[in-house]
Formats: sequence, C-alpha cells, structure tokens
Amino acid sequence: MKTLKNVKVGERATVVRLHGEGATRRRILDMGLTRGAELLVRKVAPLGDPMELSVRGYELSVRKADAELIEIE
Repeated sequence: MKTLKNVKVGERATVVRLHGEGATRRRILDMGLTRGAELLVRKVAPLGDPMELSVRGYELSVRKADAELIEIE
C-alpha cells in the first residue's frame, strides 16, 4: 500500500482510499482529499512535516500523520 507520505516533491498522485475514523477522516474529506482527487506534492518543510499539496485548484498543507492515512496510486 502506497500512502501520500511516500510521495516525493514534484510527483503527482490520485487518492484511492482514506483510512482512519471519526473526526480525522471527516477533516481530510472536508479538505477535498476524496477518492479520485488528483494532487501534486509541491513542497515539504525542512524537517519533513508538513507537506504542501496542490489539490482541486488550491494549496493545502497536510501533516505526515494525516498523509499516512491517505492511500494513493
């Protein structure tokens, strides 16, 4: 299983599935990271957390802990 946490800067990916439950899952869905959403990893902070994504025409910062819950292809 490949997760968003493993995607390198400049790579594109498509969301396949969201893991996790409750408020965390709801927050990720509300940010637009739903099944089929295409994203681009733009930057990663110097210490590796958070990472900046382009998704659905806007910029989004996601913590590595949340990125581990997003399965991609």
